[in-house]
Amino acid sequence: MNFLNIRSCLQPAAVTFAASLMACLPAWAVDPFTVRDIRVEGLQRIESGTVFASLPVRVGDQYSDEKGAAAIRALFALGLFKDVRLETQGDILVVVVEERPSVATVEFIGLKEFDKDMLLKALRDVGLAEGRPYDKALADKAEQELKRQYISRSLYGAEVVSTATPVDRNRVNLSFTITEGGPAKIKQIQIVGNKAFTESDLRDQFNLDTGGWMSWYTKSDRYARNKLNADLEALRSFYLSRGFLEFRIDSTQVAISPDKQEMAITINVTEGERFVVSGFKLEGNYLNKDDEFKALVKIELGKPYNAEKVAETSKAFTDYFGTFGFAFARVEVKPEIDRASNRVQFVLQAEPSRRAYVRRILVSGNNRTRDEVIRREFRQYEAAWYDGDKIRLSRDRVDRLGFFTSVNVETIEIPGVPDQVDLAFTVTEKPTGSISLGAGFSSAEKVTLSFGIRQENAFGSGNYLAVEVNTSKYNRNLVLSTTDPYFTQNGISRTFDVFQRTTRPYLGDINSYSLVNSGVGLRFGLPVTETDTVFVGATAEQTQIKEGSGVPLPTPYKEYASDFGSTSTAFPLTLGWSRDGRDSALVPTNGTYQRLNADLSLAGDVRYFRSNYQYQQYFPITKKYTLALNADLGWGQGLNGQQFPIFKNFYVGGLGSVRGFEQSTLGPKSTDATPIYVGGSKKLVFNAELMMPFPGAANDKTLRLYGFADIGSAFGIDQITKIEEKMSLNDLRASVGIGLSWISPMGPLRFSYAAPIRQQTGDKIQKLQFQIGTSF
Repeated sequence: MNFLNIRSCLQPAAVTFAASLMACLPAWAVDPFTVRDIRVEGLQRIESGTVFASLPVRVGDQYSDEKGAAAIRALFALGLFKDVRLETQGDILVVVVEERPSVATVEFIGLKEFDKDMLLKALRDVGLAEGRPYDKALADKAEQELKRQYISRSLYGAEVVSTATPVDRNRVNLSFTITEGGPAKIKQIQIVGNKAFTESDLRDQFNLDTGGWMSWYTKSDRYARNKLNADLEALRSFYLSRGFLEFRIDSTQVAISPDKQEMAITINVTEGERFVVSGFKLEGNYLNKDDEFKALVKIELGKPYNAEKVAETSKAFTDYFGTFGFAFARVEVKPEIDRASNRVQFVLQAEPSRRAYVRRILVSGNNRTRDEVIRREFRQYEAAWYDGDKIRLSRDRVDRLGFFTSVNVETIEIPGVPDQVDLAFTVTEKPTGSISLGAGFSSAEKVTLSFGIRQENAFGSGNYLAVEVNTSKYNRNLVLSTTDPYFTQNGISRTFDVFQRTTRPYLGDINSYSLVNSGVGLRFGLPVTETDTVFVGATAEQTQIKEGSGVPLPTPYKEYASDFGSTSTAFPLTLGWSRDGRDSALVPTNGTYQRLNADLSLAGDVRYFRSNYQYQQYFPITKKYTLALNADLGWGQGLNGQQFPIFKNFYVGGLGSVRGFEQSTLGPKSTDATPIYVGGSKKLVFNAELMMPFPGAANDKTLRLYGFADIGSAFGIDQITKIEEKMSLNDLRASVGIGLSWISPMGPLRFSYAAPIRQQTGDKIQKLQFQIGTSF
């Protein structure tokens, strides 16, 4: 028997393999022969077909030492074997292999900082996972990857030791024993070379800091390279927006203590001179619209150089070229510096290139959402001139659907066709369905239990479907709602609701009465402009005034039931309008929001008109501070000689209106021995809030602190004189205070502490108010 054996001299590493092989071959050379058969020995888990597919030799081929060496190289390249031998038995080639053990399980001992699945994914990326071949070099690489993961969270002292335990069928159980230790915290941040600004002012631009009372939440005192890079960019932007055109960061040093628990950061900067803008001029082809482009210039003459204004000007020019179909316009801003006077002039060089029209619009990433759901939001059409405004509007409309975590648009040139482009819309889908079961607590509602099934993109059609149940001590709601946003092809939406709402008094005896409002509603939304929508609809509803057990019905409800019955029906027609120009519906910092709703009931047992108008305005005072103003007005009137239905009254007081007063207690109240608050047919509410980041959590937009001032009240029938109250500014209540809002994992949380500054005798004061969870 002849054989070629490289067990003792072949190294598994690719770099040493060829040299080792060449050293071994001469000692085991065999004469060429024709292969009559090939056998494989030593396989346990690996299919023989895997070996045969990798061999360069087939039955009937002429075998040679070169082909034998190539066969061994190919089998080792699979990474499945730790030893390979070729033996010959006459004209039979025998391939003898020894498999590497495979990984049976991967376990972590001492893991606290990370989720196990996250680390398993990191190990999978370096080639180590259950079912894959195992070798010690790969385990060492995995240890380094785990240490890298811990370093990313400032755990520089983390130690990782791997242990491979053999089990049956040539497998190993791999365990990583981790000693995490404590995080390395930043003890010092030093900036060297600053002259124009104090070190404290510059450190305020950083998200990293030396720790504070909120560091347990923000982890701002934990060093990470990507965080430092972001802070350096913030520092650079700070200088470049204040005239320091030649500012640069010379070096950055990060030092760690011997025990790997403390870190010091030193940043060396050169500020340079401060330059003032002396002027600008346009050069190039501006389509004979120089004056229009000049109107887009954001650069301010006579003021310090501001890189942000320069970038805004360049973008405005490029976008404006896009509105004329120039998809590839280039705008270059060249500074002309006069160092003698520290002044700078900018040359805005423009080249519109060529006009193009859109050949095709491609959509990708929508694995669940139908193409038509996305395409019907487009305002840029195929075979039309490229229009930058319409493309941005299309992107924004797709983003506002709420079905995607990201929406990106790329302009693709078509080779050989200079006047055509393709647009590629790439979306990343997010889960749009939810099943929720939860509980909340508020100072007004007490304990609230809720259950909901909601699908915002049912079956990828873009339709909304929801079933919501809410129960509390005072309010119980059951709502079924469905919306088709494109009931017609031109974007008219249709919403269908079925509801039952039960309400009990906040104050007084909770068993004295309850109001049960049941009905169905149908509404249509008609888009008028890109930001305006008009709503029309109709509702059929029934309201029951139910008397409590053993407790007399309060006088206002008894009188209303006597005049109109304890059960009444109504068929109100609805007309509404909304305009949303906010930059974010979740945490707005700029823009306006308006809505107007009106209900008119001319059929059924009760006849009335009810309207409500809300206006919100957000002013970005600085990057961190936002002023928010809100006005909420309501007015109702009974028709055909009837009084306004008492169960349609407006209520004021508490969170959402005038804080510092108990929920729904501002306005008329009954004359019973235990009075209840019945609300009014009119209301006035005005709010002002100064919103700011929570100290130590500047980057968390869901956690905000605010100071506020509220004023308002409800007006209705005086329960003593039975005369309609006039709306008087003297009757408005007011309060000031501070509050906290947080979109927490449990739901929105609002907390306020208010001090009434304008009140009347008998008002119910509640300075501390809060709510966890949502209500509807």
